[in-house]
Amino acid sequence: MAALYGALFLSAFLAATVLPVSSEAVLAGLIVSGRGDPWLLLVVATIGNTLGSVVNWVLGRGIDGLRNRRWFPVATDRYEQACRTFRRFGEWTLLFTWLPVVGDALTLAAGAARVNLGVFVALVATGKAAGRTPTPVSTISASPKAGWRA
Repeated sequence: MAALYGALFLSAFLAATVLPVSSEAVLAGLIVSGRGDPWLLLVVATIGNTLGSVVNWVLGRGIDGLRNRRWFPVATDRYEQACRTFRRFGEWTLLFTWLPVVGDALTLAAGAARVNLGVFVALVATGKAAGRTPTPVSTISASPKAGWRA
């Protein structure tokens, strides 16, 4: 059972970095198969995703020297849009880091803006938990085999 949670953690961690990985299918698959407690799966996925975002925050702290490199994984226009959004709305944009496409860029922008790590983790974890909650809820309502265990 620990291996299942470990695999979910790893997929969620990698999905939150600038690597093109998706952990939603892993989370939904574990819930549908009835393997693991849905609440614990959600917590593990959120922790993995949040820690992966911290990697982006660290990269963002040194991004000015890296972002114009050809191999840099975030397109310049996406990064610049995220920076504009971040400057306009501030730290609260971190509640939306669960969104595809812009979420990774927002975490990089937060690092570049030198957002306090504690504030960063609190806002990102809150946003990622809220953004991930629909996956288990919709999966459970579509699959009677996977039920909430209180």
